[in-house]
Amino acid sequence: MKRALGLMRQWRRTVLLALLAGAAGLAQAGVTIEHWRLANGAQVYLARTPALPIVDVQIDVDAGSRRDPAAQSGLAGATAGMAEKGVRASGSEPALDENQLGEAWADLGAEFDVGASADRMSFSLRSLADPALLARAASLASREIGEPAFPEEVWRRERERIAAGLREADTRPASVAGRAFARDVYGGHPYGQEMTQATLAAIGIEDMRRFHAELVRPCRAKVSVVGAIDRPGAERLATQLLSRLPQQGCPALAAVPEVPPLAEARLERIPFDAAQVHVWIGQPGYRRADADHFALTLGNYILGGGGFVSRLTEAVREKRGLAYSVYSGFSPGLHAGAFRIGFQTRPDQAEQAVAVAREVLAKFVAEGPTAAELQAAKDNLIGGFPLLLDSNRKLLGNVANIAWNDLPLDYLDTWRERVNAVTAEDVRAAFQRKLQPQRMVTVIVGGTDKAR
Repeated sequence: MKRALGLMRQWRRTVLLALLAGAAGLAQAGVTIEHWRLANGAQVYLARTPALPIVDVQIDVDAGSRRDPAAQSGLAGATAGMAEKGVRASGSEPALDENQLGEAWADLGAEFDVGASADRMSFSLRSLADPALLARAASLASREIGEPAFPEEVWRRERERIAAGLREADTRPASVAGRAFARDVYGGHPYGQEMTQATLAAIGIEDMRRFHAELVRPCRAKVSVVGAIDRPGAERLATQLLSRLPQQGCPALAAVPEVPPLAEARLERIPFDAAQVHVWIGQPGYRRADADHFALTLGNYILGGGGFVSRLTEAVREKRGLAYSVYSGFSPGLHAGAFRIGFQTRPDQAEQAVAVAREVLAKFVAEGPTAAELQAAKDNLIGGFPLLLDSNRKLLGNVANIAWNDLPLDYLDTWRERVNAVTAEDVRAAFQRKLQPQRMVTVIVGGTDKAR
């Protein structure tokens, strides 16, 4: 244990000194991304950052919640969570439970995580770049990626914990609003499916094993590597991480349908005993690979993503005092993620606040931004761009985003130029292509009949 604590302290001290010395240079330097395919079909994306003596890896596979059966919504998240709860015995290597895994990672001074989002399941590793330590960390990570134990007794405990969390979420108006909004906006698409007590009860250990075995394959993996490592080293690392998965066979996955557009406006009121009314307004937005991404990002900053300088904040908060905070945002993915406007207000002000938000949105879609608004948005986003690259972990997120969405390898190098090239007319046209203010979902949670 003393050795493990010593290694952890050494690791943190080394990383801190390296970050202080090299993070600023990383943010300013150009980022070159190398890309190639392994013999097992996995694609590797490498960004070398020799100033930091660490290596970060993210492996993404098409095993997110969009692959959940409707009757087992939450299966991807449960599978990801249980993948960290132990590994089975393999050859001369003994099984390890969750406590033994924790001790093993502490001994290495490394970190490993598994998570699932709507589109993908992600395995993340961080280790010092020392070849011996990195090889040991990769060996342990490969066991969690390829040989998870999925222990039954741990799942019984975890299922009770998740069930308690779902019950608690039912007491929060924000959670109720979010579920209703997703259901109404996505219209049966997997993006709108969320775990319930019924779908949780339908998930068993064998379901997780089958989900993992069918979907987590090297041929479907995109491996993003950032750090002090060269291409041969990155290739060895990626190969080792995926080595315990089936190396042959890659049946095509069923196509996931696109999010259907809304045919008409929909208003859903949900009574809830709360001091504040929660309001969400929105509709399906756009796919992340859409060519309108930059225009929509800039436009949303002006509309409601820029905090106190946004039009929604000016109209809803500053002029009328209808809400403390109001925002808008897109959530693009492999499919058209939702556009939403959200705020909280007093029950007696809800109707007025909704009307004002709709009016601001409709005017912006019709007219677009002013030249001054667009320039201010560009200045803010470009000025903050270095903060997106000022650490290995942030850079890894950007490289993984490029890999997952098949964006150009020079995406980060040309980002500023592409933002600067957007015109006010580009923003107006993009918003008109993507949004129809007259066909929005509006969810209002809270308030009473008397207040309405």
